[in-house]
Amino acid sequence: MKTIRILLIAVSIVMSGSLYSQEFKVNISKTEIQWQGKKVTGEHSGHIKLKDGILNLQEGNIVSGEFTIDMTSITNIDVEDKEYNTKIVGHLKSDDFFGVEKFPTAKLVITKATPFKDYKSDVEAKITIKGITQPIEFTVSQGNKAYIATIIIDRSKFDVRYGSGSFYDNLGDNLIYDDFTLKVKLVMQ
Repeated sequence: MKTIRILLIAVSIVMSGSLYSQEFKVNISKTEIQWQGKKVTGEHSGHIKLKDGILNLQEGNIVSGEFTIDMTSITNIDVEDKEYNTKIVGHLKSDDFFGVEKFPTAKLVITKATPFKDYKSDVEAKITIKGITQPIEFTVSQGNKAYIATIIIDRSKFDVRYGSGSFYDNLGDNLIYDDFTLKVKLVMQ
């Protein structure tokens, strides 16, 4: 009898926890991802789109998530000259950078997150770019019907070598810094 009671309590705890677990799909059209890369002589920025995404919450806290980034959607917003803009975007899509023809998507999978405190949660995830998966950490803030994060990625960890001081010497003014930034505003459906 005691074993049955313990089993019923355990089932009750599991079921009550799952009642508070929710899976939310990302609103692709309202979600925004802006990228920024810097070099010795300046910087470039643009947008990239999310292909799909799911965020799992339990009692309002992040427990997991999986997001697919459409690498073919990369744009540049800081260069007005159409020909030069096209050249920059083409170069970013080339094998020198993200090899978009071979790797049309990137993926971010949330593996762990702290409970929100003062509307912030520290997140651990794995990100896959060019078929290479690396761990990454960042902070997520709860905004008005959105989750906001600034994610700094070291491109050298994903074999993105062009203009990188991690792979080449004496680049001078041609040096492009390894870290690039993604500013994410994730809106749920």
